[in-house]
Amino acid sequence: MTETTGTVQLVRDGTFARLGPHGDIDGAGETAPDGLFTHDARHLSRWRLRVDGDAPVTLRPAREKTGSTAGCVLTPRTTREAPASYTVFRGQTVTAGTLTEDLRLVNNLPEPVTAELELTVDADFADLFELRADRRTYARPGAEHTAEPTPDGVRFGYRRDEWHARTDVECRPAPDAVRETPEGGTARTLRWRLALEPHGQAMLRLTVRARPHTPAPPVPRTAPDAGRAPAPGTDDLDRAFEQGMADLDLLTIHATGVDGEDLAVPAAGVPWFLTLFGRDALLTSYFLLPYRPEAAAATLGALAATQGRRHDAFSGEQPGRIVHEIRHGELAHFRQVPYGRYYGTVDATPLFLVLLHAHHETTGDRATAVRLEEHARRAVDWMLTDGGLQKHGYLVYMPDPGGLANQNWKDSPGSICSTDGTPAEGPVAVSEVQGYAYDALLRTARLAREVWDDEPYARRLDDLAAGLRDRFLRDFWMPGPEFPALALDGSGRQADALGSDAGHLLWSGILDDERARTVGRRLLRPDFFSGWAVRTLASGQPPYHPLSYHRGSAWPHDNALIALGLARYGLGDEVRALAGGLAAAAARCGYRLPEVLAGYDRADHPSPVPYPHSCSPQAWAAATPAALRTALGQV
Repeated sequence: MTETTGTVQLVRDGTFARLGPHGDIDGAGETAPDGLFTHDARHLSRWRLRVDGDAPVTLRPAREKTGSTAGCVLTPRTTREAPASYTVFRGQTVTAGTLTEDLRLVNNLPEPVTAELELTVDADFADLFELRADRRTYARPGAEHTAEPTPDGVRFGYRRDEWHARTDVECRPAPDAVRETPEGGTARTLRWRLALEPHGQAMLRLTVRARPHTPAPPVPRTAPDAGRAPAPGTDDLDRAFEQGMADLDLLTIHATGVDGEDLAVPAAGVPWFLTLFGRDALLTSYFLLPYRPEAAAATLGALAATQGRRHDAFSGEQPGRIVHEIRHGELAHFRQVPYGRYYGTVDATPLFLVLLHAHHETTGDRATAVRLEEHARRAVDWMLTDGGLQKHGYLVYMPDPGGLANQNWKDSPGSICSTDGTPAEGPVAVSEVQGYAYDALLRTARLAREVWDDEPYARRLDDLAAGLRDRFLRDFWMPGPEFPALALDGSGRQADALGSDAGHLLWSGILDDERARTVGRRLLRPDFFSGWAVRTLASGQPPYHPLSYHRGSAWPHDNALIALGLARYGLGDEVRALAGGLAAAAARCGYRLPEVLAGYDRADHPSPVPYPHSCSPQAWAAATPAALRTALGQV
C-alpha cells in the first residue's frame, strides 16, 4: 500500500493495478494514475462499486495481502440505530493480463435480504506516457473506442489503424442489466439484484481480461537456486532480503532470447517501469548473482537479443549498443515517442560486459560466455567507436532533446552539474561510467584469455583499461576536496559537485587504494550519509535539495554499489554503518525498500521521509538487501 495516498498497488507477470482504498478505480491519482495496466496501456480506467444506490462504507480499507492480492470490507450506508443488513467482502487479484474480483455478500439478519449492486466500468486505453506528470497530449488520428454488451458482461475495444486492443469484463452471475451512463462515452453500468437467505451469502465473480495489441507469452517460472548458503545479515536485513526476493518474483516479466527462447527477466518497477530496462536489469541481476544466478543469464540473453545493429538517431540505436528501455504501447508503436527500443544510455553496454564475466566467475558456467562472445565483442566495439573511447578518451553522451537529457543513471535534467548548479554541457563524460568501462575492459580481457582463447585480444583490452585508468586519475581527481569530479564537460572542465557516483568507482576498482579509502570514508560523513543512506549529492552545496530526484535524495541501489565498493577496499566499519542504515529504513517501510528516499537526516526524522514519486516495488531496490548481505560477507 502507498502510505501517502491509501492506494493499493498489485503486480504480477507484467500486469499491475492501482486501486483506491475501497477497491475502486477512478482513473486519477496523486503521483500515478489508478487503473489496470499491461504493455504500457490502461485497460481499465473506471471500476466503481455502488451498494444499494450509494457509495459503500469502508469498514476495512483495501490492504495488500500478497504483492498480487488485496482485500477490503464494505457495507451499505446505515445509521448506528439500524446497522447494515449485509456486509461485502471484496477481494482482488492480479495475474497476467487479468484482474479478478470476488465479492462475497453476507446477510447479517435472520430474514431474507436483497442486495442491489451497481458497477460502473470503463476502459480508456490511455498510453502510460500520456499519464505521466506532464500529462502531455498526443495525437491519435482515427482512433475509435467502442463498448458492447456481451452475454456475461461488456467488451471495450480500441482501434487505430492496425493497432487494436480490447478489454473483456466477464461476470458470474451475469448482470441483470448493462446500461450507458448519464455522462455518455463508453462507460457502462452493470447491475445485479442478489437474494440473500437468512444469515446466508451470495458470491459474485468479476473477471477483467486485458487483450493488448501485442500480447506477451507466459512468463517462464523456475524454482530459484536455493543451494547457496546465506551471507551474513541482521534480523531487519534478513527480512528485507526476503521481501525483496518476493518482490522480484512479482516484477518478473517475459523476454525473448537470442535464439527466440522464452526468458524470465526483472522489470524495473511499478507503476511507470514495468518493462525491461538495460541498466536496471543488469545491476539487479549482478546483486542477485550469489543467490539467483539464473537472473543474470536471462538478462544477458534478452539484452543480447535486442543489441543495436544500425544507426537510428530517433531511438539512439547504434551497432553494439545495449538497449536502455523497451516499450510495447501505442505511442511507441507509431514512433510518437522514441522508447519502443530506446538506446539512450551510456552505461548499459559496459555493464553488460561486467555482468557477462561476473556470471562466469560466480557460476563457473562457460556456456553463456561462449554463446554471447560475438555480442560482447560488438559491445566493446561500441565503447571504442560511438561510445567515444577512441575519440574522447572516455565514454561520453550528448543530451537527447527527444529523449533523456542525461544518459547515466542520474538521468534527470540538471543532475550532472557543478557546485554552483550549472549543468554540464556535452559531450559529457560522467565519472562512474568510466569506472564501469575500466572494469568491463578488464573483465572482457579475462574472458578472452580464459574462455575464448584469444590472448592478443586480451592484451589489447588490458592496455586500453590501463590507459583509461591513467587518464581518469589525471583528469577527474580534484586535489582540493580529495574527491573525483562528477563529470567532465565537452571542454574537459570538471563538473565539481560532490556526488555519490564516486562510490561506484570503488566498486569498479578504477581508483588506487589510497584514493579509494579516502573517498569511501568521505561518503560516510554527515553531509553525504543521512543516517539512512548516502545522498546522491552532499548537502550544503547550492544544488542540493532533499526532494530532488538526483540532487539530494538517497537511492538504495546506489548505496548497494557503494557498499560493495567499500567492501572491496576493506572498509568494514563503513559497510556496517551503511547496511545498518538501510536495514533500519527498510524496517520502517514494511521491509520493502522503495526506489528512492528523501535526503532528510535521520537525526531529525525518526522514519525515512518518502520521496513523492518513488516506484515501489522496484527491482534494484528489491535486490539491494542481497548486495548488502554480500558486502557484509566480504568484510
